Amino acid sequence: MAEIGLQTLVYVRPVQAREVAAEMGGQLSVSPDTWLYAVHAANGVRVAVVDSRAAAFEGARAYGYEPQSVH
Repeated sequence: MAEIGLQTLVYVRPVQAREVAAEMGGQLSVSPDTWLYAVHAANGVRVAVVDSRAAAFEGARAYGYEPQSVH
């Protein structure tokens, strides 16, 4: 899979805070209706949640990943 770039591919998708609140032990400081952006590895594992699409893309690139947007 590395030869087709899957080790560096991540995807970014919008999520509502309520979708990730349970996994974070309810420790979110935003409304459950707030839109956040989740960054996922190519295998689907969520690796980050941030407050803006720009931050998701910039953060991924800063670590050498190639972000792709999905809806």
